[in-house]
Amino acid sequence: MKRHFLAILLTLFWASELQAQTPTEFFSRGLQKSKTNDYKGALADFSQVISMTPENPQAYYNRGLCKALLDDHPGAIQDYDRAISLKANYYDALLARGDSRYKQNDYQAALTDLNKAVEMDATDSRAYLNRGMIRSKLEYYQAAIQDFTNVIELQPENIQAYYARGLCKNRLGEYQAALKDLTHVSQLNSRLPQVYLARAFTYTKLSNPKAAVADYNTAITLDPENVDSYCQRGFGKYQVYDYKGALADFEKALSMDPENAMAFYGRGLAKTRTGASKEAIEDLTRAIEVDNVLEAKPVYGGAISKNVLDNLRNAIVDNSRMQEFSNERAEAYEVRGMSKYKMGDARAAILDLSKAIELNPTYPEAYFHRALARSALNEQAGAIQDCSNAIRFNAAYAEAYYLRGLIRHSQGDESKGCMDLSRASELGYKAAAPARKQYCK
Repeated sequence: MKRHFLAILLTLFWASELQAQTPTEFFSRGLQKSKTNDYKGALADFSQVISMTPENPQAYYNRGLCKALLDDHPGAIQDYDRAISLKANYYDALLARGDSRYKQNDYQAALTDLNKAVEMDATDSRAYLNRGMIRSKLEYYQAAIQDFTNVIELQPENIQAYYARGLCKNRLGEYQAALKDLTHVSQLNSRLPQVYLARAFTYTKLSNPKAAVADYNTAITLDPENVDSYCQRGFGKYQVYDYKGALADFEKALSMDPENAMAFYGRGLAKTRTGASKEAIEDLTRAIEVDNVLEAKPVYGGAISKNVLDNLRNAIVDNSRMQEFSNERAEAYEVRGMSKYKMGDARAAILDLSKAIELNPTYPEAYFHRALARSALNEQAGAIQDCSNAIRFNAAYAEAYYLRGLIRHSQGDESKGCMDLSRASELGYKAAAPARKQYCK
């Protein structure tokens, strides 16, 4: 009985203590807890303020901030809505609601909030920065760049704005301008691996793989657990003919992520250059399989006979550049097809190259390599059509002009054949000039 009575007394004591605290005191305590990252405790205090003064917009706003920091964005948005309904043009609540909507992937609603925030205060860099992020997500890159530029004008050393602007410029293909922004970020803070990764991508697009590899080196030093960094450095090393180094990077990536399709593709690509065609095919097959979501009879009427055509075609130097690995895996099919062709299995090669074209109908290298395989099987009409498609999608494809010229000449169309050989020679394909001299009048 005494224990029960004591419990009642304690309950009454705490209740009286609770009632003795004012909304202002709860609010102040909530702010203090927020400053020490005790967001759950702060949320409870702001809820107490709301229960005592339900028309308090600041309490709803601050409770919304706590919910957002606890990743309860739907709950945060509800509190911001209430705060804005109680206090028209509540700028901070509007800004915060836009941020939570953005994190909920409700980009259009977030953009509406940020547009209004900018109208209310055109001198606050936060509104421009957040709006720029949203516009970037919506792929409004030019508008996003303008927002980030506004941030930089207000805050000349804002790293996030320079970095985001550089990424948008990359998206628009403005690689020199992107390089300038990303380099400036690296000068302001040299410890951000994502900046070096982004700049390495820019260097790759500017055909400077050596500089790209240097940036990947720095990124890996700063963050050695990033699998993608090893993959991308491997591709960079491949482009500077360091096939052994590329293989090591792809091996490292696969040791960290044994089902990494991009690493299989890269390793297969590198193995094609080291003569390990069978192993390359196995890797390229894995690249295709892992998590994947996709004839006329020949007539030789010219000076170039079948044997001559075969010899000339087999001597073609493959100068095609490495293709970036896409979600469709077209590149893996294309490289595997070429590996099969080099091993003498032209029919299997055609199947892979046809699949690459199906996945990417504007892939000039796939058309050209299929032309090689078709010509090897004496499917010369199809080979001519493939060469024409390769040229259609790459007007400066010298090897395609050369092969088409050889085939046309072998079919008795000396005029068009020689025109193609001339064009290949103009584009700098060295084998074209002697062939034209020998076979064209």
